[in-house]
Amino acid sequence: MLARHHNQGAIRIRDIAYEEELPEKFLELILLELKNARIVESVRGAKGGYQLRRPPSEIYLAEIIRLIDGALAPFGDADQLRVLIDRDAEHRALYQVFLDVRDAAAKILENTSLADIVSKERVSKPLKGHRKKRAIEPTVLPMIVPSKN
Repeated sequence: MLARHHNQGAIRIRDIAYEEELPEKFLELILLELKNARIVESVRGAKGGYQLRRPPSEIYLAEIIRLIDGALAPFGDADQLRVLIDRDAEHRALYQVFLDVRDAAAKILENTSLADIVSKERVSKPLKGHRKKRAIEPTVLPMIVPSKN
């Protein structure tokens, strides 16, 4: 939301939480981490809230994910994987696959900015006033198993 409304002033936590359907307390913790990392800044006063410190085109997903979650992939960081590849010959091929997955994810995240995400949202977001179509529930058909008589 902060990227979508960049250059429009600060946005209150309550408004962000409402639009993004997040608990306010949870959002406060994330915004505090982002503030400490100088990605967002807080603005005091009647029109206070949070806003990005840099343009969305200069903030990459890798920076945010590393800040909030640590390593970019669930397989550990690249250095740990390289050590495992060198030391564990029996599982070397598996660790190499994990490193390849981690490197591919890192490349995408390091080259995708908040501006990229916002521009993709605008393309795929339904127009206001149009209802989202309800997801079609898959139908489970009974399976008839012939008896062996």
